[in-house]
Parts: sequence; structure tokens; C-alpha cells
Amino acid sequence: MRRQILVLAATAAILAGACGGGSATTAPTAAASAAATPVPTAPPSSAPSEAASASATAAASQAASAAPSYATGDYGSIKPLKPAVDLTSVGGPGEGALNLIIWGGYAESGANVPEYDWVKPFEAETGCKVQTKVGNTSDEMVTLIRQGGGATYDGVSASGDATLRLIANGDVAAIDPATIPGFGDVAPFLQNAPHYVVNGQHYGVPHGWGGNTLLYRSDIVKPAPTSWDVVFDPTASQPYQGKITAYDSPIYIADAALYLKTHQPQLGITDPYELTQDQFQAAVDLLKQQRPWVGKYWSAFSDEIDNFKSGATVVGTTWPYQYNTLVGEKVAVGQVVPSEGMTGWADTWMMSSHAAHPNCMQKWMAWMITPEVQAQVAEYFGEAPANPKACKYLDAAYGSYGLKDFCKLYSVNDPSFYNSIAFWKTPLADCGDSRGQTCVDYSAWTQAWTEIKG
Repeated sequence: MRRQILVLAATAAILAGACGGGSATTAPTAAASAAATPVPTAPPSSAPSEAASASATAAASQAASAAPSYATGDYGSIKPLKPAVDLTSVGGPGEGALNLIIWGGYAESGANVPEYDWVKPFEAETGCKVQTKVGNTSDEMVTLIRQGGGATYDGVSASGDATLRLIANGDVAAIDPATIPGFGDVAPFLQNAPHYVVNGQHYGVPHGWGGNTLLYRSDIVKPAPTSWDVVFDPTASQPYQGKITAYDSPIYIADAALYLKTHQPQLGITDPYELTQDQFQAAVDLLKQQRPWVGKYWSAFSDEIDNFKSGATVVGTTWPYQYNTLVGEKVAVGQVVPSEGMTGWADTWMMSSHAAHPNCMQKWMAWMITPEVQAQVAEYFGEAPANPKACKYLDAAYGSYGLKDFCKLYSVNDPSFYNSIAFWKTPLADCGDSRGQTCVDYSAWTQAWTEIKG
């Protein structure tokens, strides 16, 4: 998965969305947030929710419920940054160092924008000196975490298209949520999400999330779409063929599978990431059919913004950041959660199973889910926080990148939004159910994507 957007966020010091490089664009302002309208959502009863509807094991549920939560109103301070967490009680004594693999913008020290600094206060609190290595793709992160027998890096900010690969290979360690202060404050739908909870074991701590909505030029795409058929169906898409856009990643195959789950129920798709060969081939065939209609694939958020402004593309999948930016620049756009639901992403801090500094890593995970740190990360990066308590700061527009009513814009507390997300997870041969080892793994997804794009 391309995460050039994150590198841009760090180097150009702008508010970024989730996942993608390109030329810098102006962060949405409070005025833009006022102009933005709430995202229409599908009825919860009709929207698929792989994360929310997946059956968590009894052990996982018990572990999450046992996790401590801050008392209502028990916050620290954000200026200066001092969350209400006693890191001396987390893990053992710090080992003095912490080596992380990150998406750019996930470990800011104030070097880009002074008010966004959650690294130096952490170092002062713990004595753990933070060193980071930016991974540009999930594949790169998987390779990096395995360096030195897994002891080179202590942890990684893994996305859902990498997490299960890391778990299946034994690259990351299980953690007990009850040892992470504040874990009980994490949004309930993330506490047992299947992209990082396996067989009742938690392999990390949630960081942030977002959904891949349908973006359209409201002055051109009429009537307003309510289904993904405007990008996948030959008839519904006909007026826009040549100006459709799609995300440039093998994980986009899941978007096609999610569409087929509703429109070809005879395929029996239950999870867009757990596809048998027949189900997978149907999704690939749909994308090959769509290929001539796609004017541009995008991985950099700035490319999609530019294409919608120029009219080169008029409809396709997006992240919240692009929509809010376009609204702020007064481009006629709308976004919607289609009736079939949507895919999405959620990132997780995971500890290497061979970490040289496990205590510092555990302290980092506890630090990163505090409301104050979550608020800084969400504003700087442009994503929904894993801990909704961050909304106290986010809705007031904490920093220079802050959007007033941020949590409303990003649907942080809207179940009809996040329950309609099929969160990214790594496709594995193991279907995770009675079908056994009959599903198509990620290596085949990668090969198929090359064929789809020609």
C-alpha cells in the first residue's frame, strides 16, 4: 500500500489524510470545516461491517473489558503535553532507547511544526530515546521488521494489509490490554478488531482509522450516487467512463469483492479479504472490465485533488482529507457511503517479538492512545483517532491544522459510518473459517493487480 501522503505530511508540514507524496496542498481550515456537510451514511442494518460484526473470541472480549479506562473527565494537559498516564507503571524500567518503523508523520518531534511534538515529551517522561525509520509501503515495513532476526526495530505502525502477515509469521508479540492504561478508552469497535486480534490475543494497540468513501463532482455526477455501481456497472458508469478514478493498490481488489458481495450473492462472499479462487477471480474480472473506464489511478492524495479540480476525474474512491480539502477550495464535490458499504484502514502499533527494548515499546503504546497525543496525531495527520476522548481537543481545533468540529467531520462517533467499513486486513491462504486453506493470499493479489492495470 502506498503511503506517500504520510511522507508529504512530514516533509511539507501539512495536514495529511491516511496513506500516500505529491505536491503540497493547503490544509483545510476551520472555514472549510464549516462548509463541509456531514457524510450521508447507509443504514446500519444494510451496511457490512467486517470489523464490528466479526465474532470476537471470549478471551479477547474479557481482555478488553478488563483494560483500565481513565475516569470521565480525567485528562492531562495538551499545552504543555502531559497526558494523565503514569508510564512508570507500564512494563518494566525503560531500556533507554526505542527504534520504530513508522508512516511519515506518526512520530513527530516538532521539527516540522513546533506545536506537534509527542516524541520529545515521551523521551523526557521515560528516558527512551526514539529513533525512527519511515516505511513507504506496507511491504517495506514487513521487510524492515524482520531485519536482524527481528531485533533491529522494536515496533511498527502497521496497517491492516500488513498486520496479519506479521502475526502469522510470528514477527510481532501478543500484548495484554490490561497492562496498557487507557486501552478501555479506545473506540469499542476497534478493541477486538480482527486485523490485529487473533485467537483471542491482541497484537498491538490501535492508532487511528478512516473509511474509503465515494467522492463525486456534484455538478457533473447527477443524480447523486448511492451505490458503487457508478464505478463498477457498465450502464450506471457509462456517463463517467474515462473519468473514473481508483486507488492504485492490490488491496483495491477488496473494493470490487465488497461490491460483488451485494450484487452477486451467489458467489457467497462473506469477507472481501477472504476470497476463494472463484470469488477472487470474479473480483479480478470486474476490475479488468473497469480498467478502460479508469482515467487515472491514484496513490498520492494530491493527485486525486488535482484531478477532481480539473475535472480529469469526476467519481471514485477517496479518503476524508481529499473531500475536506476540495470543499475548502470551493470545488463542487460530494461524498457518500454507498449502500454496499466501504473498505477502510486502521493502523496499529505492534511490538516486534524480538524487540531489544520491549519496555520502552510498551510505554510508547500506552503514550500513543492518550487523548492528548491522539489529538495531536489526528490533527497533524488527518485521521480519526482511535481514542474518542481526543475529541475534547479536536473539536476545539487544537493546533494550526485543526478543524473545528473535527470529530463530526471525520465521523469519529458515528456508528453508521464506522460500522459500514470493511477494514483492510492481509489476505491469507487461511480463510479463517471452515473453508480452511482455500483462500487467495496477498502474493496472488499483488500479481493480479499488475495484470489488471496492464
